[in-house]
Amino acid sequence: MSPFALAWEQFRFERKIFWRNPSAAFFNFVLPLLLLVLIASAFGSEADELDVLIPGIAGMSVLGTTFTALTYEMTWLREDGILKRVGGTPLPTTSFIGGILASAVVNAFLQVGLVVLIGHFAYGVDWPAHWLSLLGFTALGVACFGALGVAFAHAVPNMDSAPAYVNAVFVPLIFISGVFYSAESLPPVLEGIAEALPLKHLIDCLSYAIVGGDYAVTAPAIVLGWTLAGLVLAVRYFRWE
Repeated sequence: MSPFALAWEQFRFERKIFWRNPSAAFFNFVLPLLLLVLIASAFGSEADELDVLIPGIAGMSVLGTTFTALTYEMTWLREDGILKRVGGTPLPTTSFIGGILASAVVNAFLQVGLVVLIGHFAYGVDWPAHWLSLLGFTALGVACFGALGVAFAHAVPNMDSAPAYVNAVFVPLIFISGVFYSAESLPPVLEGIAEALPLKHLIDCLSYAIVGGDYAVTAPAIVLGWTLAGLVLAVRYFRWE
């Protein structure tokens, strides 16, 4: 079989594993949507609030389905010896990793699509102002946090400590990056930290695509810079064991 066909088979295998793991499906799909509904219901569904919340939850969804999911999966594959065994088979590395990444890409786009649909049908938010930009920025976010997830897995010592490592990054990041409220309302120190990290800038890009308005031209450049850094670290420190 060609490397592409093998990657397709790996992708199909990843989809089966994902849907047979209820906890993974919950945290990747249900939790962000549940937060969207709860926050919109608890704090009102005014247009200004939804204009912040919908892109914010979309950005958090990209983070969760790529960075969080891939950190867990790559750590598990390494610690369980699966990477080592795969490394000794004829399966090309590109096909194996490509199938895993493709599954994360599908999850991210599905999640963003669900956020947009709920925002429109449940809360009356207009359809995205720039559909092509939404697809492009979502793809950029997937590449960024996917690469960072694989790279961050190298720093996780074992599977038992993976939740602590992931949550130490995930939880503070979503609270300082404007997921639930505008990052401009943060203290200057926290706002400065958010400006240096990629999630806030991805949310700004998604806000432009979904809500409209303007975004800083440096926002996609910063996300792209983190993407390149993540790719370098992911490749440089990748180990089969």
